[in-house]
Amino acid sequence: MEFIDYYKLLELDKSASQADIKKSYRKLARKYHPDLNPNNKEAQAKFQQINEAHEVLSDPEKRKKYDQYGKDWEHAEQYEEARRHQQTAGGAGGGFGGFEGYGDPRQRAHSYSGNFDEDTFSDFFEQMFGSSARAHGSRRQRHFKGQDYNAELELNLRDVYTSQKQTLTINGKNIRLTIPAGVENGQTIKIKGHGGPGVQGGPRGDLYITFKIINNTTFKREKENLYSTVNINLYTAMLGGEITVDTFSGKVKLKVKPETQSGTRVKLKGKGFPKYKKENQYGDLYITYNVEMPTNLSAKEKELFRELQKLRS
Repeated sequence: MEFIDYYKLLELDKSASQADIKKSYRKLARKYHPDLNPNNKEAQAKFQQINEAHEVLSDPEKRKKYDQYGKDWEHAEQYEEARRHQQTAGGAGGGFGGFEGYGDPRQRAHSYSGNFDEDTFSDFFEQMFGSSARAHGSRRQRHFKGQDYNAELELNLRDVYTSQKQTLTINGKNIRLTIPAGVENGQTIKIKGHGGPGVQGGPRGDLYITFKIINNTTFKREKENLYSTVNINLYTAMLGGEITVDTFSGKVKLKVKPETQSGTRVKLKGKGFPKYKKENQYGDLYITYNVEMPTNLSAKEKELFRELQKLRS
């Protein structure tokens, strides 16, 4: 039997932390689990291998022993027996020769039947850690979270100006959820426990919903702030006045200061978009004025503009 590289099986290097081991194991176990790969013998074999690798690398004592002996695993037990013997004898004797009487650990190997069993360990594991380690490992919980589901929900911008309830059908099951006002385009929310069923008694997976918000309005949105361009005529811009402008929640009257230049921006506080999950809090609406020049001037209008030009010069 050849040395098994548990780090390679879990796609890790030897410096991996326990958190790295756990994360990689969960990802691979979910990928190769037989319930998600029915009748796939290759996936079942891979699942067994990564379970065995996790059994060793997640246990500090087993990992230490595995790292210590590596490719010398066949002699690991003899080394351990020799070390214990030396400790008992007060450190007498030297080297590791002459301990054949303790028995070749390969004589106790359990053969693999070829049938899938998630508690079946390789001969390599049995010989290196012994049957007691296998028995201990078989009692450990092996629960797996169910598969996560992903869905996309398309809504208009006006749909998410207020909170609303929606019923989604995911894998034949109706799921009713509340969509908070202020959801952004591309935002993903998690609905816990609405994914696939757990494996081996594990928890259900989660449902991830990504929102596609279609902006079919004249407003530009940046998070909770809105932006709009409003045209005003030359005379209002020059002399000032009052105009009516559209906001997302309706029309409002707005005073224009005299001598307003084209490109001037004003802020309407609290007239923007709702802040996500912040009740009764809104962003601002920024309005940019675009001064429209008059066209198709009459002869009288042209004459008046010439007089005005003379006055200004």
